[in-house]
Amino acid sequence: MRRLFIALSVVALTLTSCGTKKKIAELEAKNKEIQDLLNTCTVKLNTCLTEKEALHNQNEYLKKTNSDLINSSKEMTVLTTKGAENLEKSLESLREKDLKISRLQDALTKKDSVTLALVTSLKREVGIDDPDININVEKGVVMISIADNLLFKSGSYEVSDKAKGVLGKVAKVINSKPDFECMVEGHTDNVPIKNAVLLDNWDLSVKRATSIVRVLQKDLGVNPKQLIPAGRSFYIPLADNDTPANRAKNRRTRIIIMPKIDQFYDMLEKEMKNLSK
Repeated sequence: MRRLFIALSVVALTLTSCGTKKKIAELEAKNKEIQDLLNTCTVKLNTCLTEKEALHNQNEYLKKTNSDLINSSKEMTVLTTKGAENLEKSLESLREKDLKISRLQDALTKKDSVTLALVTSLKREVGIDDPDININVEKGVVMISIADNLLFKSGSYEVSDKAKGVLGKVAKVINSKPDFECMVEGHTDNVPIKNAVLLDNWDLSVKRATSIVRVLQKDLGVNPKQLIPAGRSFYIPLADNDTPANRAKNRRTRIIIMPKIDQFYDMLEKEMKNLSK
């Protein structure tokens, strides 16, 4: 009976790990898709700016031509019908381009503005004086990196009471952004670990991530639909694992706060369609 229970537990852990890896792969694929779309939008935007400048020059040329016609003939008191129509068409085309460019610029800057506001809010709530807490922006998302000495004891995945103070400040910001997702990543050093509970560093990193997620949900009231636990083992180090100090840097928990990718994708796709009309 005991062997059967252990076997079922191993299967459950394996399925959970596979589900998490699949979710991470999906998010990374979506993030790459957004980066590609942003690059395409930037090219479109530059093209439109060039066209806008050309229309502006054409408009100035038409104005000068009309002015020269008026000055060369005192009998001419108004623009010819054709000249006036051409000028009006040029102005209308310029206004349409301005509107489309403005919409695309709004779409491209909206996410950056929200991200900047989020960083400012987090730095105000969490504080920036602690060297073990780092808040920055990478690839368009907000990342909070917390050293494991603030969260766990060595080789443990039980969240310390001291950590709950820091996590409470993070949770306050997450709760103020119900449309955002929050991925919690566990990272370890490369020192092998294996005991009665933990199989390896993959196991430790995943359990640390799920421990943080449980605290955010059960103790701090974060909506579980916003939370994604993930374990990265020791495969994404900040430094070489060649000294105790560097290994300490690599033992960390990273909390990634990001707008839902599908919402941002829909917004960009809509503005791309407007721009192509």
